[in-house]
Amino acid sequence: MGIFDFLTGEFIDVIHWVDDTRDTMVWRFEREGHEIKYGAKLTVREGQAAVFIHEGQLADVFTPGLYMLETNNMPIMTTLNHWDHGFQSPFKSEIYFVNTTRFNNLKWGTKNPIICRDPEFGPVRIRAYGTYSVRVTDAARFLTEIVGTDGEFTMDEISFQVRNIIVQEFSRVIASSGIPVLDMAANTADLGKLIASEIAPTLESYGLAIPELYIENISLPPAVEAAMDKRTSMGLVGDLNAFSQYSAAEAMTTAASNPSGGGMAAGLGAGMGMAMMNQGPWGAAPARAAAAAAPPPPPVEHVWHLAENGATKGPYSKAALGRMATEGTLTRKTHVWTAGQDGWKLAEDVQELAQLFTILPPPPPAS
Repeated sequence: MGIFDFLTGEFIDVIHWVDDTRDTMVWRFEREGHEIKYGAKLTVREGQAAVFIHEGQLADVFTPGLYMLETNNMPIMTTLNHWDHGFQSPFKSEIYFVNTTRFNNLKWGTKNPIICRDPEFGPVRIRAYGTYSVRVTDAARFLTEIVGTDGEFTMDEISFQVRNIIVQEFSRVIASSGIPVLDMAANTADLGKLIASEIAPTLESYGLAIPELYIENISLPPAVEAAMDKRTSMGLVGDLNAFSQYSAAEAMTTAASNPSGGGMAAGLGAGMGMAMMNQGPWGAAPARAAAAAAPPPPPVEHVWHLAENGATKGPYSKAALGRMATEGTLTRKTHVWTAGQDGWKLAEDVQELAQLFTILPPPPPAS
C-alpha cells in the first residue's frame, strides 16, 4: 500500500447515522482518531440533527439534508479554526447525532397519594397514571444542558426526571382545580393539556417538548371505592322488601332443582314459600317489616355556585351561604346554581336558600 493510500485511510469522508434502536436520543459519531476530510459528505436524515463540537466548543448544527463540509456551510467552524478563504485541511471534531422524532408511550404515575380537598367528600387521597410523548426541539441546548459528553444517550436516562416534573405539576393543578372527584374522569383531556402547558417552560430549558400527555386513570383508595360501590348498590336495589322476596324466590328455585338435596331441599323450599306467603298482602308480616325498616339515608347536602360580574365562584355549602347572607355578600338577587337545577336562579327564588333571608328585612320601597 502506497503512502497516498495510507493517508487516504486516515481521513473520514462520509458521515451518517442509521438508528436501529427505539430509545437512543443522542449518538456520537466515532472517528477513532481519524480526521474529517475537508469536503466530506454529511448526511442528516429526517428526524435527526447533527451537532459539531470543536475543541470543546459547540460549533455548527445541521438539520436534515446532504452537506459538503466546506467553509461556506460551516461558518462557526471556520471562525474557530481561523480558516482563510480557500484554506482546505482536515480537522478533528466530535459529531453528535440527535434524534428529533417523538418518543411515544412513555409512562408516568404518582408514587404516593395526592391529598386534595373535594367539595362533596372533603379531604381525599387520589392516585393517577398515564402516558406521554417527548421530543427534542433544540438539539444544541439538549446537548449542552443534559447530554454533555455521553457517547450514547437513551430515553431512560431522562425519563425519570421528566416523570418527576409531570407528577409535581399534576399534584399542583389537581389540588387547586376544585374539580369534584366524581367529575375528574370527564375532565382528563383538559387536565392533560393544562399540565402539558404548565411544564412546557421547564422542559424548554432542557431543549425538550411534550407534544402529548394523557391521564388514563384517577383513582381513590380501595376502602373509599368499596364504600362508593356499596352506596351505588343500595341505589340500584331500591325497595329492600321486594329485593328480599326476589332473592328468596331465587334461592327456593335453586334448592328445588337440586336433585341431591332430597327432603332437605323440599323442606327448605316449603319454608321459603311460607316465608314469602307471610310477606304477601294477606299476612301481617308487611306491617312488622315496615315497622322495623331502617330509615332512609339522609339527603345529600347541596353545594352552590354563584355568578357575579360574568364570573363563577364556589362551590359553597349552605352554611357558608348563610354567613355570606349575614355579611351582605349574598343577596336575594344573587344568581345561584347547584347540580340538578335548571339554569341559574335568583337566591330568593330557591326555596332552600330563601330561608337565609328571612332574618333580614326586605328591601325598602321605592321613594
